Amino acid sequence: MPTAVWNDTVIAEAPQDAVKIVENNVYFPPDAVDQSHLVLSDTQTRCHWKGTASYYHVSVDGKINRDAAWVYRNPLPEAGEIAGHIAFWRGVDVSR
Repeated sequence: MPTAVWNDTVIAEAPQDAVKIVENNVYFPPDAVDQSHLVLSDTQTRCHWKGTASYYHVSVDGKINRDAAWVYRNPLPEAGEIAGHIAFWRGVDVSR
């Protein structure tokens, strides 16, 4: 089962058939993510084929991992399958 763990805390967990793998990143459906550990960031980036990504800081036990998660809320049509799904990086351990 794919999981995302940071600071010894499971942030996301979903059955294999519920996640999307795009460019070697695991995108978790929103209901598989413990939203209590996400704090909206002002950071946004643009991908030429996915669109605009919005970021979250990951917060666990008072520690903050800045911009460690991202989401494409309204991706371009080519990336429609990941709409609303959340991916992680910057030290978040993501297993498949």
